[in-house]
Amino acid sequence: MTEFKRKKGESFESFLRRFNRGLKNSRTLTVARSKIVNKPKKTKRQQKQKALFSMELRNKNTYLRKIGKMKENTFKKK
Repeated sequence: MTEFKRKKGESFESFLRRFNRGLKNSRTLTVARSKIVNKPKKTKRQQKQKALFSMELRNKNTYLRKIGKMKENTFKKK
């Protein structure tokens, strides 16, 4: 990663301009943003596994609520 230090006698505005230009040229920010946005899609097998796991967990929680071992949720998800 590149380092930016304010030069002696340099105004903050010119330093900020130089910093932004340097970030754009080094492509550090664009690479970081692309990693956040472009996540790999889950395969069908992964989707099925997640769905089965959540169904099992939901059934377990409803059973525990019915027998009184778990508190009732007072709020609902949106």
